[in-house]
Amino acid sequence: MESGSSPELNTLQEENIRLRRAVEELSILNDLARVIGGTMNSQEIMQTIIHRSLRAVHAEQGVITLVDSSADRAMKTLVRSMVSSSDHSKFHLTESMLGWMHLNKKPLMVNDPATDERFRGITWDASFRNALSVPMTVKSTLIGVLTVYNKKEGKAFTDDEQRLLAIIATQSAQVVENARLYEKEKELVYIQEELRLAAQIQSELLPTTFPKIKGYQLSGKSIAAQSVGGDYFDFIQMNENKLAVCLGDVSGKGLPAAMLMANLQATLRGQTLLANSPKQCIERSNKLLHQSTGDEKYATLFYGILDTATHQFSYTNAGHNPPLIISKDGSIRLLRKGGIVVAMMETFPYDEETVSFLPGDTLIIYSDGISEAMNDKEEEFGEERLEALLKKTLHRPPDEMITSIINEVNKHAGNMPQMDDMTLVVLKMME
Repeated sequence: MESGSSPELNTLQEENIRLRRAVEELSILNDLARVIGGTMNSQEIMQTIIHRSLRAVHAEQGVITLVDSSADRAMKTLVRSMVSSSDHSKFHLTESMLGWMHLNKKPLMVNDPATDERFRGITWDASFRNALSVPMTVKSTLIGVLTVYNKKEGKAFTDDEQRLLAIIATQSAQVVENARLYEKEKELVYIQEELRLAAQIQSELLPTTFPKIKGYQLSGKSIAAQSVGGDYFDFIQMNENKLAVCLGDVSGKGLPAAMLMANLQATLRGQTLLANSPKQCIERSNKLLHQSTGDEKYATLFYGILDTATHQFSYTNAGHNPPLIISKDGSIRLLRKGGIVVAMMETFPYDEETVSFLPGDTLIIYSDGISEAMNDKEEEFGEERLEALLKKTLHRPPDEMITSIINEVNKHAGNMPQMDDMTLVVLKMME
């Protein structure tokens, strides 16, 4: 038998090459699966995928671009992880290539970018020679794109390399997505814990016990619409005979409102001990708050000082819902005197008024979360319902009045979610 090539020998050699390639591919895939299965860090996983991909197809540079198809733009880059073994500029998917991948969701091989009809008119970087790009999909949804650039030694990428890279992307996509979801879950748990601590701190800023005042009863309560809120109420004992009473409603919701609420509380407590009147306290507090907050931040505020020796109540209303004083015969006075919301203008000349408390008089201060609570017919609870309810519960202690009001507001709202913080303060002069 003559030595040399024969069809049978060629077939056998080709089969050996295919088997060797298959073994190498299986080794690459098994190694990749083992490494990326041992961590839930998405950046580590993506860096590993890129490193293994560069070795598998002998490319100089690789990048994974994670995308969000639910964003306003068709494809928005969320995360980009890159590895490069060259000194050339780092490439990333162009909008054209990303758009093509979004539409087609199949492997893309560009070996001659200058003449590729699919990207006519695109200007490529001078050092960009060729690229392989494959989709990373989970349940037919594109979650990312794996791309390698510039095959070493100036060679072109092959169909076999495209197939291998597609297998790597398919095998890796779910792992990448799981790691990303795990990190989001950890971030959410962290945020929830931060909110829990913020809510705890905020609850500690509000009074939990109330001053004992001879001849008076008082109570207050605040229910935040979210974990933390922007409503604030306080009782500040100034001396043996004088008690400051206040209720504020900060613009906005959530943590920003809660932070401004804490600032408002600290400012008012400090000024209460320095000022001689509600007008002076609010004017000074307004200036300080304006200087320490942005233009879009403000607060409605009712602030009054009760003199238990003379039974005089002096107050200033800074843009807040007018509190009510209900006498034992059911007649109502609204406390409107004051001015604009605090922190809106650096200086403002607030007005002040003094009213007398008589036996049986009850002061009710509330935030708009009470009056503006809405049912499924878009009907607000309103001031009229509140006044009628107050007259019915006038004989009860302040804490029971507050409970009754909140119950009625919740009953009115029904299944509608609480949209705003609800805060109430009740001060009653005993008969």
